[in-house]
Amino acid sequence: MNNGLFQVQNVVALVLSIALFVMQLSAFVDALRHREDAYRAAGKLTKVWWCAITGVCAALGLLSLGNPLSIFEIIAVVGAAVYLADVRPALHRVMGRGRNEGPYGPW
Repeated sequence: MNNGLFQVQNVVALVLSIALFVMQLSAFVDALRHREDAYRAAGKLTKVWWCAITGVCAALGLLSLGNPLSIFEIIAVVGAAVYLADVRPALHRVMGRGRNEGPYGPW
């Protein structure tokens, strides 16, 4: 009985780790795609810094596969999430691909 529960927990942990790794890898690839001047125009760190941050996040995510609650995985998720939630929308606005957003949604 316990053995089956541990197997389910391991599968859930692996699926969660893979999903988080895909998020971190997509943040890294997206950071590589944008031009250097867009980062400066958006008032963010340079492209080199964001590529380094998201690259380290992806590497930590790869090393933490199967252990989604490790401190390294949490650090990697936070780094990638900051890029995806803050930097990426700012880059899209600067490059003219962002949506006009008001306090209650797009307008």
